[in-house]
Amino acid sequence: MELLWEIAGWAGAIAILSAYLAVSMGWLKAGRGFQTANLLGSCAFIVNGAFHEAWPSVVTNIAWFLISAVALLRMRSLGEAPMTANETLHAQFPGVPDTTGQLAIIDAP
Repeated sequence: MELLWEIAGWAGAIAILSAYLAVSMGWLKAGRGFQTANLLGSCAFIVNGAFHEAWPSVVTNIAWFLISAVALLRMRSLGEAPMTANETLHAQFPGVPDTTGQLAIIDAP
């Protein structure tokens, strides 16, 4: 049974870090997929942290879960359109170079 809790912890880490990497690199929009990965990852961390009696981690991940849950509920109530398989996701962040070639450079007059 202990192995199950360890697997949950590692799965949570992979879910949260993968989502963060994908959004940070501009591969994924910070939308439903990102929030769902955070929600599921935080649940796995809560289970693992409770097993290890790591209460600061449990409390932090409860907060992480609530933030993701509220974000998903708000997206649902605002009627965010579901993603399609052919939809191109791109987010550009300040200070992160654009590698897609989609930015337009406009000369100042």
